[in-house]
Amino acid sequence: MRIAITRGVSPNIERCELTHLERETINVDAAREEHRRYERCLADLGCKVRSLPSEPDLPDSVFVEDTAVVFEELALLTWPGAESRRPEIPSIAEALGRYRHLVHIAAPGTVDGGDVLVLDRRVFVGRSSRTNDEGVRQIRAIVEPLGYAVTAMPIGKCLHLKSAVGRVAPDTLLINRSWVDGTAFGDMRFIDVDPREPRAAGALLIADTVVYPERFERTLAKLVRAGIRTVTVRLSELGKAEAGVTCCSLVFDS
Repeated sequence: MRIAITRGVSPNIERCELTHLERETINVDAAREEHRRYERCLADLGCKVRSLPSEPDLPDSVFVEDTAVVFEELALLTWPGAESRRPEIPSIAEALGRYRHLVHIAAPGTVDGGDVLVLDRRVFVGRSSRTNDEGVRQIRAIVEPLGYAVTAMPIGKCLHLKSAVGRVAPDTLLINRSWVDGTAFGDMRFIDVDPREPRAAGALLIADTVVYPERFERTLAKLVRAGIRTVTVRLSELGKAEAGVTCCSLVFDS
């Protein structure tokens, strides 16, 4: 069974952390409707959606991806780079504990889940403003004994590694090469984002379908021409909080 853990939109999402965007007014009702449609999309793709209650005091808590990375063998609970996000961890740990053995990143290490891209037995970790060298070291110590290879990836001009690169097929990545060097990914094929849409690399692959933001029309057309099966979702309000399609869920096989 494929599980998708989500969490409701905080009524205080306008107080979210921002790094690369100017703060704009967020319509909370519209953001909640976008999130409901996102959850329906996950359900339509075969996920059993487990939606956690909204956390009014945690503005960024809808972005559950940053709190954990789920491997076949365990769930890695992160220690987010933004201090305001660390209280999100206990409830995510409770939800994931039903499915996996839990391990934790410990301070002074910091890791945001949005910086961790798992490609089969290869783990790429973005070295960003939210994920530090000690966090990368701890990930390596936890998963390399399980047979994973960990590669640290410098990134620039974006919040997370998954802002710069996303998997759209078993052998294919969608990438913004001005934000991340693609050579570390070896023999993977690439589809480049349209240069007019630098934030368009985020993509959520579920089975053989990519969940993708409808607003990146030019890059979406490139995916379609490449034969990538896509379903689109609207993230206009959530996008004001630096959200992408991977941010709002933790998807894994139980």
